[in-house]
Amino acid sequence: MRLRMLSQEKKYLARPSLPRPQATIPHATHVASLSFRTLFSDTNHLLVSELLSPSKKHSKQQKTPPKPSILPAHTTFSGRAGLGAYTAAPETFPTSRVIKYDDNFVTINDLFPKSSIHLLLLPRRPDKQLLHPFEALQDPEFLASIQQEVRKLRILAAKELQRRFGKYSAKEEEREKAMEKAFNGTGEFDESTLPPGRDWSKDVISGIHTHPSMAHLHIHVLSRDHHSECMRHRKHYNSFETEFLVDVDDFPLTETDAKRRRKAKFLDEDLVCWRCGRNFRSKFAKLKHHLDEEFEQWKAE
Repeated sequence: MRLRMLSQEKKYLARPSLPRPQATIPHATHVASLSFRTLFSDTNHLLVSELLSPSKKHSKQQKTPPKPSILPAHTTFSGRAGLGAYTAAPETFPTSRVIKYDDNFVTINDLFPKSSIHLLLLPRRPDKQLLHPFEALQDPEFLASIQQEVRKLRILAAKELQRRFGKYSAKEEEREKAMEKAFNGTGEFDESTLPPGRDWSKDVISGIHTHPSMAHLHIHVLSRDHHSECMRHRKHYNSFETEFLVDVDDFPLTETDAKRRRKAKFLDEDLVCWRCGRNFRSKFAKLKHHLDEEFEQWKAE
């Protein structure tokens, strides 16, 4: 019995060491309060449900069991390396945090969202994970895969905006009334004759930061509203509203592209409202109050 216990202990100690999910999150993981378990339950969003099914267990998201980790036993994820916990073992996190994953990507909610919706796309390729985005996205094949995945996430984010805020939108209300009127007639109608409704995709932005705060490669996909308690200072806002954020569709960048200015003082630029263009100079508190007002008007469009 003693030999059997020692054998089991050796097997246990030989396993790669990963942090418990709850222990790593406060340090450097990026997850939002947005829950995709209820996010796509609305029957009006069947397309979204097919693309991103909120299954109860992650095991349904992949046909084969997850590959065992090849990380050394001492591996831990904290500080700037915090996002590595998600790419190393996404199956250990709840679906409210890890939205979906496969062998190539992990998609999570940002812990400190800077907008109503804020997602992070995390590539899992070991040879790309720790490269600066400017270097990693020079690979044409890898770049194409990133751009394709980002387009999918932008669609999902737009659908969620419609689900959350469509009831406040004048354009959506106009379309809904036209549909109801058509159904009250023959029950059949030509959709091309209906008002177009609101194009929520225009309210979604995406890209990488010229100077990322986290070590692992990640791409931001977020709504444009910047309505969040986590939007707390000038650098937060300017990191998404200046050339500090570079759209992945702008890649590959030439060697002389101005966006390569990693040390440019984008974060210190004047605070300019994304919606009306009003310049608040360095007065973030006034901008923050203004953004709350703009948020209500934006929803009503």
